[in-house]
This record gives sequence, C-alpha cells and structure tokens, in this order.
Amino acid sequence: MNIAVQEPPLDYSFRSIHVIQDLTSEEPRRGLRPLRHSKSGKSLTQSLWLNNNVLNDLKDFSHVVSQLLEHPEKLAWIDLSFNDLTSIDPVLTTFFNLSVLYLHGNSIQRLGEVNKLAVLPRLRSLTLHGNPIEEEKGYRQYVLCTLPCVTTFDFSGVTKADRTTAEVWKRMNIKPKKVRIKQNTL
Repeated sequence: MNIAVQEPPLDYSFRSIHVIQDLTSEEPRRGLRPLRHSKSGKSLTQSLWLNNNVLNDLKDFSHVVSQLLEHPEKLAWIDLSFNDLTSIDPVLTTFFNLSVLYLHGNSIQRLGEVNKLAVLPRLRSLTLHGNPIEEEKGYRQYVLCTLPCVTTFDFSGVTKADRTTAEVWKRMNIKPKKVRIKQNTL
C-alpha cells in the first residue's frame, strides 16, 4: 500500500482564499497529524482541501498544485465545496487519479458541465448538491448516466435501483446521436 494515501490532507479550508495563487503564500491548517514533506519541501499528500473559500475560478491550478505537492499526478481527493465556482474547470480532468471530488455548495449553473468529468477513470465519489443544477429535472439520473463509475453521489450510495432508474431516464430523455450515412451517387 502506498504510504502517501495515509497522509493527512493539505488543508486550506476557511482561509478566505480568492485566487488559487494565494495558496503559495498561505499556511495550510494544522490537523491532528503533521504533514510530511519531501526533501524539496513539497507535501507528500494526495488530498487537497480548498473548501469554504471564495474561489470563482481555478486559474493556474495545475501550476500551483505542482508547487505544493511532490506528486501532483497522484492527487486523489479535491474538496472545492462552498466556493463561488460557476462551472467545472477542465483542469480538474487532468488529474487522472482523482477518486473524490467535492463541488457542493457552489454556483454551477449548467448540468452539461458534468460531461467534463466523464474522462476521469477513477472518480468514485462526487458531490454537486447545493448548486443551481440540482434544481434541474433529472439531475441525479443525468449525473449517474454520465458518470457510471461513481459509487457515491451527493454523500449517498448509488444503488442498482438508481442505475436502473438512470438508464430508463436516459432512454426517455437523451436522444442518441444520428449517424449520417453518406450515400455514394454514381
């Protein structure tokens, strides 16, 4: 088992952070266990908590994460809950080991934003409740159809019945793309 999985999170929650670049000058919160660092001074954790701040975009996210973490490619848990994000930034899809993503309590407007997360092969736990998209008809079913590997959604386990309902909803509401057949004319 990888030791880094057991490391406490790099916790910048409740720091009134407005822009991602502020993380480089801000001190993370201290937890019960101390954070371990590499010889270069970077954190060895796989979890980054940025919840309860005032972020409205993730500009320079990859760059800043690479300054903070020794192995940014191993980032498995990102908590961005209770910020002011209006969309799901594509930068999140570059972290292929991401298995937990908390986005609840933001201002995400379009349900189609969820489509961006379909490229994350290890995503198992996702939260989106408390965003305006939660009010859209078929919200839960759409997310479960789009992200079939998610096992926990909005802190609730995904059941076989949820999957069945989502599939039925998909057949009734999402029209398959028509394949155009080009006819050869002689």
